[in-house]
Amino acid sequence: MVHVILLEPVTNLGTLGDEVNVKPGYARNYLLPQRMAVRATDENRQVFETKRAELERAASDKLTAARGRAAGLEGVTVTVFAKVGDEGRLFGSVGTGEVADALTAIGQEVRKSEVRMPAGVIRITGEYDIDIQLHSEVTATVKVIVAAE
Repeated sequence: MVHVILLEPVTNLGTLGDEVNVKPGYARNYLLPQRMAVRATDENRQVFETKRAELERAASDKLTAARGRAAGLEGVTVTVFAKVGDEGRLFGSVGTGEVADALTAIGQEVRKSEVRMPAGVIRITGEYDIDIQLHSEVTATVKVIVAAE
């Protein structure tokens, strides 16, 4: 396990300033390159404490921006067209990329990584409520209609 200090809130892990133990691969491949954490050394603890106010302000700004984006997404309905076979079953599926592209096309900038589909991809036409996680503390729900081309 690797001991790190979080520089921003991370879902299911902790908030700004928390010292947590994570697996080496998670730290090496995700947290450290994304600058979401630093290794928990005495030197890094001192640097963190001197920059704490600045990091808290930046985290607050990100949270405010995410809440603004979530307000823009509330009540949004988007239609995704797909080729359909018998009984409304799709040829292929509608995944996070298609949902993100459809939202971006109507002026709501959403990245594929922000779309949450815990039940998996959509394979049947219909209406679906899809969560868009804009921040570890902010999630918006949009209605996605999958229709035949």
